[in-house]
Amino acid sequence: MEIRIQSVKFDADVKLTNYVIRKVEKLSRFLEGRIIAADVTLSLTPDHANKKVSIQMEVPGHDLRTERQAATFETAVVECVDVLKIQISKLKGKMSEK
Repeated sequence: MEIRIQSVKFDADVKLTNYVIRKVEKLSRFLEGRIIAADVTLSLTPDHANKKVSIQMEVPGHDLRTERQAATFETAVVECVDVLKIQISKLKGKMSEK
């Protein structure tokens, strides 16, 4: 799985990008390597009090997407990954029905 990280209006440090990669890579085991790519966008809200994370995953025939805001990027990433796990679980259920 290819992971593309984009930070909007700021430069993400290596520690943050490594954290994002580590968390998002764990999702690949839920679909046995069928995830093609993940696009992660990190941005600051206008008041800079909240951080926003958006993750879109490319799966053949499906696109999974979630977006969360939190006080830290790390918290928002964890929340996004948790939501994507649920979406992947639902997708696996649909795929097994076919």
